[in-house]
Amino acid sequence: MLAALLLDFLLGDPEKLTRIHPVVLMGKGIQMLERFLRGRFRKDAEGEFKAGVLLAIVLPAGTLAVTMTVLWILNKIWMPAAVIVEILWCWQTLAVKNLRDEAMRVYDRLKEGTITEARKAVARIVGRDTEALTEEGVTKAAVETVAENFSDGIAAPMLFMAVGGAPLALCYKSINTMDSMVGYKNDRYLYFGRAAAKLDDAANYIPARLAALILIVSALLTGENAREAVRIWKRDRRKHASPNSAQCEAAAAGALGIQLAGPASYFGRVHDKPYIGDPGRRAEPEDIRRICRMELVGSIVCAAVLCGLRLAVWCVFF
Repeated sequence: MLAALLLDFLLGDPEKLTRIHPVVLMGKGIQMLERFLRGRFRKDAEGEFKAGVLLAIVLPAGTLAVTMTVLWILNKIWMPAAVIVEILWCWQTLAVKNLRDEAMRVYDRLKEGTITEARKAVARIVGRDTEALTEEGVTKAAVETVAENFSDGIAAPMLFMAVGGAPLALCYKSINTMDSMVGYKNDRYLYFGRAAAKLDDAANYIPARLAALILIVSALLTGENAREAVRIWKRDRRKHASPNSAQCEAAAAGALGIQLAGPASYFGRVHDKPYIGDPGRRAEPEDIRRICRMELVGSIVCAAVLCGLRLAVWCVFF
């Protein structure tokens, strides 16, 4: 975990490795499985749901089986090779540097570019429509993305690799990737993606809450308002259709003293979401820098906590 985190701090996700990145391969696997399964079941709600359930079983189980088998074979041939491959796989489940770089690109466009450039920059990391966002809207979108992805891209993979190494971390990434591709409540995926969305909710239940608590600690360590982070987290952590998504957003909103979420447009349709946090002041570009600083410190805190727990378990049982 520590070696993987160091690699992520230094290198992020190099573009040269994109084609063989596990998440990219998972995405291709999801597309192939979707085409195959949709062709094997009836085109009604029940048929699509059954096909989606099979997808939600086959992809994570297959990911776990393949990665465990590869590491087992490498261990038999030459153990250092297994260690190197596991470190590389763990590295590829993390997104500390890339998340920060993308958010800071938005910050740079807000400070030195045009609003059009800022909208294009934030469109790279959010799923909502960005064409009509104001400067505050762009800022809030970037802050929300960093906060929410602190769980999906940092805390959750670390937690799973602390429990089961690279295989379990990659199994989690397969679930998360599957949800991001098919877990939509639209005409195409309402039934087919339901099992994937529910599985992702279950997989993120503990990591999201751990991530929120770590963000609160990082708020304290970076000079943000940890007391307000706790208050807003307690009050607003359930203000989202997902049981997990508002956890980190609420902690971030309280720590920064701004209001996040609220109505947002997706694929041309406005969704009336509740606000998270108090409207104490308008979000400003500097809030992107603040949340990125919290994300960086939080990743170090998360690694320290999980490594400490892993060491404590090892000392007690072994």
